[in-house]
Amino acid sequence: MSRTEDMSAVAPVTVVGIDAAGRPAHPRLAEALSVAGLVVGAARHLAAVPVPPGCPTVTLGPLTPALERLRAAVAASEPAVVLASGDPGFFGIVRRLRAAGLPLWVLPAVSSVAAAFARAGLPWDGAAVVTAHGRDPRPALNACRALPAVVVLTAPGAGAAELGAGLVGWSRRLMVAEHLGTPDERVTWTSPEEAAGRPWEDPHVLLSLAPPAAGVDRAAGGGTGPMRADNQPAAAPPDGWALPESAYAHRNSMITKAEVRALVVARLRPRLGRLVWDVGAGSGSVGIECALLGAAVIAVERDPEAPVRANAARHGVDVRLVTGRAPEALCGLPDPDAVFVGGGGTDVLAAVAARRPDRVVVTLAALDRVAPAVHLLRDAGYAVEGSQLAAARLADLPGGSLRLAATNPVVVLTGERR
Repeated sequence: MSRTEDMSAVAPVTVVGIDAAGRPAHPRLAEALSVAGLVVGAARHLAAVPVPPGCPTVTLGPLTPALERLRAAVAASEPAVVLASGDPGFFGIVRRLRAAGLPLWVLPAVSSVAAAFARAGLPWDGAAVVTAHGRDPRPALNACRALPAVVVLTAPGAGAAELGAGLVGWSRRLMVAEHLGTPDERVTWTSPEEAAGRPWEDPHVLLSLAPPAAGVDRAAGGGTGPMRADNQPAAAPPDGWALPESAYAHRNSMITKAEVRALVVARLRPRLGRLVWDVGAGSGSVGIECALLGAAVIAVERDPEAPVRANAARHGVDVRLVTGRAPEALCGLPDPDAVFVGGGGTDVLAAVAARRPDRVVVTLAALDRVAPAVHLLRDAGYAVEGSQLAAARLADLPGGSLRLAATNPVVVLTGERR
């Protein structure tokens, strides 16, 4: 049995990646085309390859008609070829074809992501890859806000201009790669403000890079900020969360205690693609632990001397600090997915609820503030649950004995938007 016959028997649908310049990258393409009874692809891809004379073709627009033709070809044991951009298994058509139950043999080309990082001269094994194509672009934007190295597969209306506008206020260097691999290729290094103020041609890919950490040598490949050594840019933090208070600089014990913080962070549900506000941040411990779990974080704190930035740097995360008094300081901030209110009165909570985040978590030490907060959240359309946490920690006594030292009880309220 020849290699061609073996390939056809195992996977009648051969998916072939075409590089950005329209050149077939895989030497097996000619072999696949020679036995094909059907070739499917975008018009530019069909024009770029030597489709055998008389071979039926389907020009991709809506995918459903192509899927029907491909299913018929598979049922008839007729080999078919699908042409796609770059690596079709990487945010590409392979996912849709597999979901349709089609058996596949994939011959990839260089993806636009690999090509973009190659143009930048940077490694990308520790970068996050997200897409704004055909979906809500906010998770992709929040990934850029949260992580030091992100590449975004863009789409019309969710490209460099829109993402740049959403990154104003974050310290980011952007690279926009238009028409990669073609004679019209253009690679532009820019700022979020500059990217937001000009048009960009499609298709293009966006790299979002944080400044390098202090002491990192750019020439040694340190131009992408603090990448994780384990190549998991949004993995759970290796040291866990609900860290002891000693892990943060704080003043006058103005910090959410570890036992309370564990519940608060669990209620906020931070993850990559979400934006969390930490209002009345103090030491910033809650926001920092949300950032350690992959969320983008804005810390709002009225005290300009609060150690939020120093604590974030200590833990290797990027937390945007807005210095000012809430609720006024909340104006103009991007809409959050979840908010922690650790300080301020009902006016702050009302301003937060007016922004309609999915979840609001509040900690209160004074019991007379609990009922007004509950009623405010309910009136704003939130289902509210709450609990009181009262922890007692082991403490040493003379002679080797132990006692329990009580911490102040705290009420934790969680509002979930109905």
